[in-house]
Amino acid sequence: MMMDNISLITVFSFYPKFLLDLLSSSHVISYNGCLMQAFVMFSFACSDLSILSVMAYDRYLAICRPLRYHRYMNKLRLSLLVCFSWLIPFSFHAVLITLTSRLTLCSAQIQRLYCVNWVIVLLACPTNNTTPSSIVVYITVVVYVFHGLLIIWSYIYLVRTCRGSIENRKKFMQTCVPHLTCMFTFMSTVVFDIMYMHFGSKNIAQSLKNLISMVFMIISPIMNPLIYGFKLTKVRNKILFYLHVYRK
Repeated sequence: MMMDNISLITVFSFYPKFLLDLLSSSHVISYNGCLMQAFVMFSFACSDLSILSVMAYDRYLAICRPLRYHRYMNKLRLSLLVCFSWLIPFSFHAVLITLTSRLTLCSAQIQRLYCVNWVIVLLACPTNNTTPSSIVVYITVVVYVFHGLLIIWSYIYLVRTCRGSIENRKKFMQTCVPHLTCMFTFMSTVVFDIMYMHFGSKNIAQSLKNLISMVFMIISPIMNPLIYGFKLTKVRNKILFYLHVYRK
């Protein structure tokens, strides 16, 4: 549910402005609005990864340490983990956007459908000192690499534990497969967007660039509710019912 809320907030930071641009002949966003959009979208995207790592740790405790689960994952610890999942990315991106806002820009044209901090920095004049921003970016990357390592470590132990027990394999299929699917969908869209943003060809048509930019905003927000909704019996039965009717 929390991941769905994060996806909704991320989408809400983009689609209202996007729909207004479709109805208008002028596709302009203010500098402050651009900074705010970059902050909201990517702080919530990082929060999504933090929540995924907390979920991986929770599943590790539930399956690998079931007798000690309530000792390690009590209400206080869970509340702290959720708070840190929001505060850490918000803090990093608040500092990053503050540093970016101090740069003097030599251009005002963004070749994307939405604002990204890296793209804004590329518009800065060569005389600007972007070293502080780079340091914050490197620290952010290191922090979220550790998030990824935590998820990998958790699932290594989960797979080892579940191999020898039918009951644990059922738990793994019910709780871990949806989580892995959402994580793979989210990570693949984020990595694809980052790789294109840094290494994409400048000779690609603008319409194709717009389509590539939309991948991150479409796939993950749609897939998460479907995957977790399909786990609910009533939702699953409704989906199967409509599929059966459609086939007839």
